[in-house]
Amino acid sequence: MDLEIFERDSKQFVSADWGSLPEWPRVPSNHPVPKLTLKADELFLIADTLGNIADGLENEQTINLGLFCHDTRFLSRLELQIEECVTNGKAARQFSPILLSSNADKGFALSVLCSNPRLPGIEPETIGIQREIVLNGGLFEEIEITNYNTKAVSFSITLTFEADFADLFEIRGQQRKKRGKFLRQIPQGVDPKKFLMLSEFQQDSLILAYQGLDGLLMESRIQFYQNPPDCFKGYTAVWQLSLEPHATKKIGYRLQMMTNHKSTVAREIATTLGQAKAANLLEEQEWCQRVTKIRSDNETFNQVISRAEQDIYLLLQNFQEYKALSAGVPWFSTLFGRDALIAASQTLILDPTIAKDTLQLLAHYQGQVNDEWRDEEPGKILHELRLGEMARCGEIPHTPYYGTVDATPLWLMLYAEYYAWTNDHLTLDRLWSNALAAMDWIDAQCQKTGYLSYERKSKSTRGLVNQGWKDSGDCIVDRHGKLATGAIALCEVQAYVYAAKIRLAHMARIKHHIDLATRWEKEATELKLRFNRDFWLEDEDFCALALDGEGKPVDSITSNPGHCLSLGIFTPEKAASVAERLLAPDLFSGWGIRTLSSNSPAYNPMGYHVGSVWPHDNAIIAAGLRALGSIDSALEVVKGTIDMTLQQPYQRPPELFCGHDRIDGSHPIQYPVACSPQAWATGSIFQLLTLMLNLVPDAPGNCLRIVDPTLPDFINKLSIQNLRIGSTIVDLDFERTDMTTACRVVKKRGNLRAIVET
Repeated sequence: MDLEIFERDSKQFVSADWGSLPEWPRVPSNHPVPKLTLKADELFLIADTLGNIADGLENEQTINLGLFCHDTRFLSRLELQIEECVTNGKAARQFSPILLSSNADKGFALSVLCSNPRLPGIEPETIGIQREIVLNGGLFEEIEITNYNTKAVSFSITLTFEADFADLFEIRGQQRKKRGKFLRQIPQGVDPKKFLMLSEFQQDSLILAYQGLDGLLMESRIQFYQNPPDCFKGYTAVWQLSLEPHATKKIGYRLQMMTNHKSTVAREIATTLGQAKAANLLEEQEWCQRVTKIRSDNETFNQVISRAEQDIYLLLQNFQEYKALSAGVPWFSTLFGRDALIAASQTLILDPTIAKDTLQLLAHYQGQVNDEWRDEEPGKILHELRLGEMARCGEIPHTPYYGTVDATPLWLMLYAEYYAWTNDHLTLDRLWSNALAAMDWIDAQCQKTGYLSYERKSKSTRGLVNQGWKDSGDCIVDRHGKLATGAIALCEVQAYVYAAKIRLAHMARIKHHIDLATRWEKEATELKLRFNRDFWLEDEDFCALALDGEGKPVDSITSNPGHCLSLGIFTPEKAASVAERLLAPDLFSGWGIRTLSSNSPAYNPMGYHVGSVWPHDNAIIAAGLRALGSIDSALEVVKGTIDMTLQQPYQRPPELFCGHDRIDGSHPIQYPVACSPQAWATGSIFQLLTLMLNLVPDAPGNCLRIVDPTLPDFINKLSIQNLRIGSTIVDLDFERTDMTTACRVVKKRGNLRAIVET
């Protein structure tokens, strides 16, 4: 047999087809397909309700399960089984445990309680199996097995490990012509030929390894720190147990991800699960003590707030020396420009440092050259960053990819908004050149038509055809359901540009660049005039979704114009008409405002952007309604969003849900593959809170205005503690009496002027 042996850092690996190893049987299981999600910094785990990662043979949905880091699946099978004890030489049979309960409430930890089916000589549900899985720089698991029989029993517990090291884009369906090599590490002093032929061996660790096409060596190193297996059969660990009545056996291991023999994550990994769990709890506690605390007299609503706080913490992810919100689990657990910017804006009330890190991180990656493959241009803010093998090998353009039309004006908007909350002159000055470059990119793109539009530069790229927040291929349609073509100018993007110019003009005056301020104000005024002329649909008394490549209105009725309401680009009359139309039955389902009118030929309540409802979309629209003074309409959207959230697992708003009408006794219909948690869906909870209280910070002016605060009818009292405006920390209490909400400054550490306007 010809063997290919690799020498890496004084360790030997042999190239091997894992399919040649003894196959541990798959146990057909009818336990529920619903998944449990864990996340800790760069790591996330998608497991079934037993805590297993199945291999997809029984159900296609299970192919999405796994342990992921940096867009790579470091564990594609983790399956706990019970094996009967046999003495007559017959082959032993494997069984799946019976699920009793499971919980992933903490976000970084999973707890499963299960038991045994009927085994020879053992009654069903007489053996307790408690699994606990924790993420913190790696994966930790401890399994406690207890015999509740009145007699001694013998059986085996097995854990099967596999790692396909698949790129996330592969799992999502993109085909690859070639892959790297799977490797097995050869123990020191063992003949490679003999080792490869072993089907059963003993050791206290296991290494799954893969050498990518780019030469990187990736490993999943599994170390058993408590009660190592009695033996391994291929990549299945076997414990042969004989337990006296009420006796317990505990198993513990950790899995560390390595790249070229260095930890794939920057965090130092703990030794045991207990240490990993304690570290997570301490970090979360320290973060919670630093950020704003918001609570009401409605305990059910408090559960939503508490979950949102925890999910924001979970979604924070290290990117170099910065921490920003990853977009969502599972598919978007990475840096997205648009998502990170919107979520950072939503959470300014909670933690302004998220916005600061987001601005600096995206400035670091700001476009420098013209590169059609990546849709990069000087001054442009990125769309998406990926770190997997396909990105490293140039099979996809996400290194990073810049195919977004709105991230650049959104960056400018957040730049000004962050300053209003913090009066952070140092960051203002440090990022000023980035702001100028971003505005130059916008101006260059607007030269031809006067509008900021998008069109994919390279027809051969694996990038996006549609580059606004509705980026699926079928969503930019006219009133007849026909797809728009050519360079697309979305209505909300023009509002972002308008707001960016107005806000940056104010920043320019602060920095004494009066000529720039005057120019940007003039350009904003001219854009507003053009926009109200070219985008308005007279027969619908509504705003077009977009202008197509010929400058003609894309005249479908959508939620997009709702993003314009708070930004000042509409005339007052047109803004009022849009606000009223958004609450009409074809758009407002009762749970929320649909992405596309139900009267459209393209409407599909299960379509990603053609009829579904998105919490962040609704929060932005509700903020716009509030800005116009349409408080009742804004609170109607708030109530629909909160009612929907209360019916979700863990009271967590999903990325999106289906657009079916809300009728008596109905429930919101889940979108099958929605991300959860998801950054701007979670951030929408804080945006809704901000609009209720109508906080208007002016940290440079040392002032916080609280303008006509209005609590909804399901809240009578609400308190805010540790709210940061500039260098001042303030505590506020709000109380609703009939139709009036009063605000009281409870505590203030600093000289901020808090002005309540009613």
